Amino acid sequence: MNYPKNTPFYISLVYVFLALCSVAFASLPTAVNGQALPSLADMLERVMGAVVNISTQGRSASGDAISREYQYYFGNKQRRRKGGGTGSGIIIDAKKGYVVTNAHVVEGSGKITVKLNDGRQFEARVIGKDLEADVAVIQIPAQRLTAMRFANSDKLRVGDFVVAIGNPYGLGQTATSGIVSALGRTDLNIEHYEDFIQTDASINPGNSGGALVNLRGELVGINTAILGGKSGGSVGIGFAIPSNMIRNIKSQLISYGQVERGQLGVEIQDLRPALVKAFNLKDSQGALISAVIIGSPADIAGIEAGDIVTRVNGMIIRNSANLKNRIGNLRIGARVNLEYIRDGRKLNRSVVIGRISADKYSRKNHKKQNTIARGN
Repeated sequence: MNYPKNTPFYISLVYVFLALCSVAFASLPTAVNGQALPSLADMLERVMGAVVNISTQGRSASGDAISREYQYYFGNKQRRRKGGGTGSGIIIDAKKGYVVTNAHVVEGSGKITVKLNDGRQFEARVIGKDLEADVAVIQIPAQRLTAMRFANSDKLRVGDFVVAIGNPYGLGQTATSGIVSALGRTDLNIEHYEDFIQTDASINPGNSGGALVNLRGELVGINTAILGGKSGGSVGIGFAIPSNMIRNIKSQLISYGQVERGQLGVEIQDLRPALVKAFNLKDSQGALISAVIIGSPADIAGIEAGDIVTRVNGMIIRNSANLKNRIGNLRIGARVNLEYIRDGRKLNRSVVIGRISADKYSRKNHKKQNTIARGN
């Protein structure tokens, strides 16, 4: 039987239906067919204690993370202000109290305060800073700490899920999720050494030095910069320094207080289309040696202009910036194995990287192969 919609009986049916819906939504299941619904809560409970909030006071605002994270959007021009700044950090050694963060978070600071997830606060001292890669290690005199494990960032793939943890706008610990949007981002002119992970996990001012973790709660990168909109907020394009780069840098900073980067003693360039064609290559992957300094580690090892480096210690070299980062993050005296192509043949050499003095670097000391094609 059909009832008019304005009758009491019809109205009663509507109320009963809404009441049943309310009960259903209020008791959403925690499992389906015996399987728990997916959640990041357990992982975050384990790792958020390893992420700290950092506040600074001191001489300049070059250490102001909020200013620094706008740097890419504002064309590499930092805004400076007196006072302090806020940022984030990651505990990497629970026994010794070592915390890794961005160098720009603590640069120029007179006082650094670290606040733990449990509410405790400690004044930190700087162990070492590497301004060229924007990594710093600080230390706090604290017990009962939680340290974060490092993941192998070379195994990351575009599309992997990641979570960013930090202190946006000084609000306190915040977690956002997303995916790896791209790998090996260079030429952003943010740092001297760039090999950024790009992610759409929301990163905002104050997240600098915070953790980018995988779904196992392992560190894959340190959040460093954003490409902001006109309002300065996140537009889903953030950048993180890979954990493998950080692993080597933090070890040198802890041991020596600074990073002494080795060099091959070469000039390098990307394989542009004209070069790929000239060298009869399958693709543009690798870095072309365009010049070798006489007497340099590369020269001593027999590397020549025209060689195309494809791997360093077994790791694939994508382009010249990738080669620069691989070598630049090794300490002077480190031995590396270079795989390269010469005249269509695959070769490899062991090279001990060293320091190239500026006074020895002049164009007359270069070996050049004049037949190298010039790219467009």
